[in-house]
Parts: sequence; structure tokens; C-alpha cells
Amino acid sequence: MIVGGGSAGWLTAAVIAATHGVEPGAMGAAPGLRVTLVESPDVPTIGVGEGTWPTMRDTLRRARVNETDFIRACDAVFKQGSKFVRWTEDRDDDRYYHPFVLPQGYLDGDLVSAWMARDGAARFAELTSFQPHLCEAGRAPKQFSTPEFAGVANYAYHLDAAKLGLFLRRHCIDVLGVRHVSDHVVGVESKEDGDIRAIVTREHGEIEGDLFVDCTGLRSLLLGQHYGVGVTGCRDVLFNDRALAVQVPYPAADAPIACQTISTAQRSGWIWDIGLTARRGVGHVYSSTHASDEHAEATLRSHVERSGGPRADDVPAPMKIRFDPGYRRSFWHRNCVAVGLSSGFVEPLEASSLVLVELAATAIADDMPATRDAMGIVSKRFNDAFTYRWGRVVDFLKLHYVLTRRTDSAYWRDHVRPETVPARLREQLQLWRHRAPSRYDLFRVDEIFPSASYQYILYGMGFRPDARIAPPHAREVERAEDGIREASELARRMLPALPGHREMIEHIHARGMPRI
Repeated sequence: MIVGGGSAGWLTAAVIAATHGVEPGAMGAAPGLRVTLVESPDVPTIGVGEGTWPTMRDTLRRARVNETDFIRACDAVFKQGSKFVRWTEDRDDDRYYHPFVLPQGYLDGDLVSAWMARDGAARFAELTSFQPHLCEAGRAPKQFSTPEFAGVANYAYHLDAAKLGLFLRRHCIDVLGVRHVSDHVVGVESKEDGDIRAIVTREHGEIEGDLFVDCTGLRSLLLGQHYGVGVTGCRDVLFNDRALAVQVPYPAADAPIACQTISTAQRSGWIWDIGLTARRGVGHVYSSTHASDEHAEATLRSHVERSGGPRADDVPAPMKIRFDPGYRRSFWHRNCVAVGLSSGFVEPLEASSLVLVELAATAIADDMPATRDAMGIVSKRFNDAFTYRWGRVVDFLKLHYVLTRRTDSAYWRDHVRPETVPARLREQLQLWRHRAPSRYDLFRVDEIFPSASYQYILYGMGFRPDARIAPPHAREVERAEDGIREASELARRMLPALPGHREMIEHIHARGMPRI
């Protein structure tokens, strides 16, 4: 029983139903699990989470979605990474990339020593990876002949989150056999042992279930309100607690579509800029301690005008979102598990929200308890895994702030105060003074961010390791140089061979993609 729709609810339903359910009309099949989703017609979804990770490709494929249909229905385009502007210093030329491909030769040589041998003058990602060059040139990550879900370069998506929910709803009902109940939840009924027995709806009365997935957003009707499971706050580490979001038209129908999320630092937060086929999604994430709502809105309007959008006065009134950054002390309690905003939210930097939905839905589907007795074991493992994952998300997002050299506002000065840095991250930074992040620092099989991602942020933000105690082995540096040359050669060959981003999206709408 999934309570709540939107991206989180329908994505969870799709993964579980595709793994365990029976397609409509199937004859003689095992009964599988019955998946029901109850969605209130009275509660709108937030619908501004427009960035994903490359994992979304596997999730959609697992849910038996056709990529062409998905792109057409969800106003989706390709995302090849994130571009950070003004995060290190308040200058127009201050930028770095976090691309989705590993640095070339990452597992073979000492790329950091090779980069430092150039006095760190070259931007790390642009030296070691071809993908930032594709983004700067506006190239798609695949060719017209590339099959669905395959790519010349690794990619994720930018999409319209509201349309994603509607697309997945149709897919779940028509293809995966999910039962959809449109009704408002007015109560929760428990068994004597404390498990949830049923939810109570306004029109359909009681609807019973064995496992309840709370996808009711920030309200968290089941895990938060019914069970009273509290939140581990992290506002002392990550200060942002407000967001303003607007939809901005392109100046022309053939305007280029950025294939990276552009995150531009501001005096009291940062602004995301995400291009879709017909519009941009732009939003200002900020700290109410460091800026008023009025100042934040003025900053957003000014950014829209400077970046080629309408005049500041003509920008529509933004959607206002308030949140208290943090995550649940436990995510699976008795026969109830929270997924999506009901499990927590820190901030949209690095698009971690939707990937946590994917990971949670996949974990529930893969480790679905066969009996109620097994649920206690499964839930314990789930809570351990996701407590760890949320902690690493907080660490990784804080890394973007703690390395800044900006001192132009209290917001940035406060972010580098040692007491605001998690102990684990402080320890890692101490180690990374003498060596690059590696698998020894991030040793779990299911790490949410690989060591390469830490390297992209560290060295993109201008972090400079101290001199090594022992010089690197000559062969390691030689292999790294091979990787750097290979990255440059790949960029040289790919740039003329790949279509423009908008050109590729228009081709998909007109002709689709080959299916494997």
C-alpha cells in the first residue's frame, strides 16, 4: 500500500510492481504482490525536482519504460553533470564541472599528481574528462543511431517532475497492474501489536495492507505523524531552508538547451538553472537566517533577467517552498517505510532527492520481506543503509561550501566555521591533504557518491593537496598522462560526431530511438 503519488509514489509503485507484480491480463501466472497506490486529489505535489542521476536510466528500464515515450511525455532532455559558478570566488570566470563520467584513466594512474605537475592551473575536470567539453559545446551524449538507454557518454535527465508523476501513473495502471485509488486519507487504523492495519479514506473507507509506504511528502502522515518518528536535523551544517522556483520561457524556440545543471552561487544561497525542451526551471535556494524572502526573490528575478530571461519585473510570482533540512531517525518502523520527502530533505544540490527515492524503491523491491517475521530483519538493514546514505549526502553537499574562498557575506563565512563541518568530513579533509580521495575512504559497495565525485568537487573548488611525503611512482604519473591525452583525444573526436542537444531531442520527438 503506497500512500501518496507524485514522483516518489509512482516511481516506488513502478519499481515494486515491475519486480513482483503481474501484468494486466496475464493468465496462469503466480499472483505476485498486489500493489495499491492511494493518492489524494486535494493535495498538490511540489513538482520542482527536475534533475536526476544516471541511475534513473536503470530504474526506468527496470520498470519497463520505453525511453522515447518517457522523453516525449515528460519534457525530458539529457543531463551530463553539473556546472558550478562563483562557488569558490565571486567572479564570472570562477567555474568547475562535476561530470557523470569517471576521469579518464582514473583507476590506472595518479591523475592528481599529473594535474598538480601543471601547477593546478588547468581545471581538473576539463583536463581529465571529455564530458565538460561536450557540455560547453552543447552536444548530446548520444547519436541518432544510439539505442534507448545507451550512450556515447554517461547521462541522466532533466525533466518536468509533475509530468513524470502523470506518465508513471499511466504506466503503472496500464502496464504494471497497479491499483489506483484517488481519495483523501482521513485516518490510520492500527492492529493490537502496533502495526498499521489500514488507512481510512473519505470515499472508500478502510483500505487494508501488509506493508505501507509513506510517500505523503513533507507532511509524512504515516511515519512522522502516526508513528511520531522524529527527524535528525542538519541545519547546523547546511543552512538553506527556503526555495523559490519559477518557470522561464526561452527567448526563441530554437534556443540551445543546456545539458548540465547550472548552479550559480549567490550571497545567501545559490540558484539552479535547468533547461527543458520548451522552458527553463530556475530556483533560488537560500537561508532565511542570512536573507529575507524579499531579498531572495529580488536576487532570483535579477538572475533570470541577466541569464536571458524576461525582465525582472515580468518574471512570474515564484512558488515558495519551506523546508527544515534533515532526515528521519529511522525510515522503516514496524510495517511502514518512508520514501521521498517523507523520509527527509536537505536541499536540491546535486539532485540527491530523486536518487534516494530510486535507491529506496529498489531496496524495498529487492529485499521484500516474504513474511511479517522477516520484516524486522529487513527493516533493520534498510535503516542502517539509509542512515549511512543520508549522512554521506550531508557530507558531500557540505564539501561544496566548506572549501569556498568567498568572504563577501556572513553566509559563506559561516559555512567554513569548523564547528559547522561534520566530524567525518573533517577527518577526510585531513587525510586528503596528503592523498586523493579513494575507495579506502568510501568503502561500502553501495556508496552514494564515488571517490571520483569527491575529487571533482575538491579540485574544482581549488583544494590543493600538500606535498607528498614520498613522490609518486613514475609509472603512475605516466599512466595518468596517458589518461589525460586520451580525454583530450576523445573530446576532439566526439565534438564533431555528436549532434547538438536540441537537435537530438527534436529527432527523438520526431523519429524516436532504436530499441534494443
